[in-house]
Amino acid sequence: MKNEITVREATTKEEVAFFWEQLAAYFQRDIFPEPGGEERDHFLSSEYRAHMEKIHEREYDRCHYLLLCKDNAAIGFAMAVIFHTEDAKCFLMEFCVFPQFRGNRTGTQCAQIFLSWAKSQGAAYVEINCDTAQRQRFWKRLGFQMNGVDQWGVPLMMLPPEESQPFSVEILKDGEDWQLQRLENGYHAEIGEGMLTKEMQQRLSGAIFEDKITFFLAKRGYRAVGMCSVATEFSTFTCDAVGVFEDFYIEPVFRKQGIARMLVEAAQRWCKEQKIASLCVTCAPCDEKMYQALGFDVHLGNTYLIQ
Repeated sequence: MKNEITVREATTKEEVAFFWEQLAAYFQRDIFPEPGGEERDHFLSSEYRAHMEKIHEREYDRCHYLLLCKDNAAIGFAMAVIFHTEDAKCFLMEFCVFPQFRGNRTGTQCAQIFLSWAKSQGAAYVEINCDTAQRQRFWKRLGFQMNGVDQWGVPLMMLPPEESQPFSVEILKDGEDWQLQRLENGYHAEIGEGMLTKEMQQRLSGAIFEDKITFFLAKRGYRAVGMCSVATEFSTFTCDAVGVFEDFYIEPVFRKQGIARMLVEAAQRWCKEQKIASLCVTCAPCDEKMYQALGFDVHLGNTYLIQ
């Protein structure tokens, strides 16, 4: 059909060369227009291409080089990985409509074609990094929602999964788990704090390893969608161990689905198993009703801090 937009993989040597030529032009024109800079140099380097080529050529969770076409002529491209070995997440790494073809809803049509392609390949949902207001508005119109940040602090958007799936809660075993870093950065961003530095990540990992703090992860299959933690300390009031409930965060897309209560109940059960006398939380006034509804219903006064 004339003027129909389609998507196909770049498979021939010529198509792959064209894809990388256009990807480099996109980086220089749209993403890093100012010359110089460590990040710009990284994405334009031969090392970056070699890394992506390995992902493109592996047998599982491949990176796909996609050409967006109209009347068999390329008008844009996309680069995406579908993680079939995890939870069928499609991560859209890059998406571009060439400048001469922009306007008249061409970008929207290309995005819709890509999303249909992802679904046909078995993707359960689509996730992207999106750090500019213009791009965020574009993807919101297609049904994406803001969903925290990644382990590097870059904003994430998600087109939520259509199919429901049960949630479970498990105790975190690996203090260096990248999903914990993603959730921690999302939590910090939401409360207006900075991202975890490498030094902070190391200290947090050490505290987990030394059993100073225990994290509970709410998971939807492979994906960690929420967390909370319990730090234990000795109380002279009870002359026994008490727990402090912290790091309470659920990804925005998965809120109001009962995950908060699951996390709190898991933390309470664990405290009982560990013979911890009580579990308390310090919260802002705006969160008091939420915590009361979750069972924190004994008021112990106010907490004051010296810095």
